[in-house]
Amino acid sequence: MDPRSRPAKHLKAPHGALQQLAAAAGTEFPHLTRARRHTQSELERVRGHLANAPCPSDASVVVFGSWGRGELTRGSDHDWAILVDAGDPDQRPDITRLDSAVRKVLGADERKPGTQEVFGRAFGDELVEQIGLDKDSNTLLTRRMLLLLESAPVLNPVVHNRCHARVLDTYLERGTKDFRVPRFLLNDLVRYWRTVCVDFEGKHWGLDADDGKWVTRNAKLRTSRKILFASGLLPVLGAMQHRVMDQRCFLHDQLGALATDRIAHAFVAHDQGRSIEAGARGLRAYDRFIALLDNPEVRAHLREVRPAERDRSAIWAEIRTCGRELEQSLLALLYGPDLASVTRTHLIF
Repeated sequence: MDPRSRPAKHLKAPHGALQQLAAAAGTEFPHLTRARRHTQSELERVRGHLANAPCPSDASVVVFGSWGRGELTRGSDHDWAILVDAGDPDQRPDITRLDSAVRKVLGADERKPGTQEVFGRAFGDELVEQIGLDKDSNTLLTRRMLLLLESAPVLNPVVHNRCHARVLDTYLERGTKDFRVPRFLLNDLVRYWRTVCVDFEGKHWGLDADDGKWVTRNAKLRTSRKILFASGLLPVLGAMQHRVMDQRCFLHDQLGALATDRIAHAFVAHDQGRSIEAGARGLRAYDRFIALLDNPEVRAHLREVRPAERDRSAIWAEIRTCGRELEQSLLALLYGPDLASVTRTHLIF
């Protein structure tokens, strides 16, 4: 249906939509709910430890990944960074002092940020000054997308919000039209998802396939990485219900909510409620995956099982089932009555 033929839907913000979906479907998501409580508790604990950290007024300490999605479990990594409003943070002694303080609280033991150097450092202007062309590296793309899709402030949320809005506004300032999908943002979002998929293979080229991380990475690619992509894709497609002047507020509200709230909101809002059960099935599957990740024995098993042996693992079989059920539910929505024409038009060409 052409969105110009009817008034734009003014839906409530997606905060709390996971519980709304649970109530509508007569189900529960106990492990996601528990993970949200645990994440909030850990955020408050870290904020307490950093309360006296030397944080400049134009900087914010931000966490990503499961922290930003509200899905923290035992064994989750500590992906963090320092956001700076403007300028080169590498040339500032006050940022170096803040960095030292943060390292004493986040990333201890085996929970430090990954070896790709995407996190565990400071960044600012480069997030918006290098979009596209040769200087836009995979690292910069990853930082931008994760800031938009799964970040949470630890210190100085005002700066985090300004940086988040600055990145979003940069995308929306270029070629956005009334009742049209913001293509500039959509294209970079799809590029990021494909980059994640390619990098998954690239990390293992020339390396020992038995490095102990392949199976865990594959499990996350089937589940939490799809949640991340879908939680950006659905709001971006939904922006076409609005005029340009309203798209910023719509996307700001959407991207300010947790990823599973955004997805649950889409299932409740579209197809006149006919997609609610599909949404419940997919998020119940993801809820089971979160329960598995919260089990130290499962994490240990995933590190020990080798790619050639994984099909004999009952735990791997359950994770694979969770991934398939999640994907099927998302496809049911994307090719449902409200979004099928949008999906066909914008996700291929």
